[in-house]
Amino acid sequence: MAAIAELSKETLATPKEERPYMIVMRRFVRHKLAVFGMIVIVLLVLLGLFASWIAPYPYDKQNLAPAYSNPSAAHWLGTDELGRDVLSRLLYAAQLSLFITFVVNIVSEVIGVVVGAISGYYGGWIDNTIQRFVEFMLTLPQLPLLLFFSAILRGITIPGLPDAWSNALIICFVLIVFGWMGATRLVRGMVLSLREQDFTQAAKALGMSDWQIIIRHMIPNSMAPVIVDFTLGLGGVIVLEAALSFLGLGINPPVPTWGNMLQNVQERMWQQPWLAFYPGICIFLVSLAFNYVGDAMRDALDPRLKR
Repeated sequence: MAAIAELSKETLATPKEERPYMIVMRRFVRHKLAVFGMIVIVLLVLLGLFASWIAPYPYDKQNLAPAYSNPSAAHWLGTDELGRDVLSRLLYAAQLSLFITFVVNIVSEVIGVVVGAISGYYGGWIDNTIQRFVEFMLTLPQLPLLLFFSAILRGITIPGLPDAWSNALIICFVLIVFGWMGATRLVRGMVLSLREQDFTQAAKALGMSDWQIIIRHMIPNSMAPVIVDFTLGLGGVIVLEAALSFLGLGINPPVPTWGNMLQNVQERMWQQPWLAFYPGICIFLVSLAFNYVGDAMRDALDPRLKR
C-alpha cells in the first residue's frame, strides 16, 4: 500500500514551473559570444573603477626622456609624445568613456520610456504633439549638431567639479538630447496595444489612476524591447563619444579618454602605430561586446522562442 501511495503522489505531482528570469538567463547563456562580451564589459568596468590602484603610473606623469618609447618592462605598452605611460592612460580612460556611455543610455532610456508611455496611453492630441516632435528630432542631422553643440558648450564648467568631469556631463547632456527618441517610439508602440488589453480595463474598473496604470502596468510590460535597445545603444554611444573626443570636441587633455588618445597620435600614426592600436582596440572590443550582449538579450526576451 505504501508503494501504491508513493506512486500516486509521483503521478499527481505537477512539474515545477521555471521562473521567467531563469528562462531568460538560460537563453542568454546559450550565446557564447554574448557571455564572452559580458566578461569583457565587466572586466573593463572593474579596470576603470580601480584604475588608481592598478595603473603603474599616474595618467599625467610626464617623462620627456623616453617619449615615444617602445613597449618595455617599465612601460608595458610604451609611452606617448610626453613620455606618459600608455597602459596607465588606457585604464584611466576607461573611467570617463564608460561613465559617459552608461549615463547617456540610462538617462535616455528613462526619458524615452516615460514620454513613450504617456504618448501611447493618452493618445489624441498628446500623442500627435509628442510624435510630431519626435519625427522632427529624427530628421535633424545628428553628427553635425553634436559637433555644433559640443563646440558651444565645452567652455561651460559646473561649479564644484573638475574640468574633465564637467566636460563629461556636458557631453552626456548633448548626447541625451539626441538619444531618447528610439526608446520613445518602442514604448509607444507597446503601450498602444497594452492599453486595449483586459487587465488595463480591469485596473480602471478598480479605480486606479492613469499614472498608476502607466507605472504599474504599461511600463513594466514594455521593458523587454527597452532592455534590448539599451544594450544595443551602449556600443553606439561609446563610438560617438570617441568621435567627439577624436575631433577635439570631447574631454580636454591631459585627462585621457580613448577618443582623445587616438587624436594625439595622428601625426605619429606610421612611426608608432601601436599608440593608435591600443585605444582603437578598446573601443572596438567594448562596442562589439555590447552588440553581442544586445543580440543575446533580444533572443532571450523574445516570447516566441521555445524554452
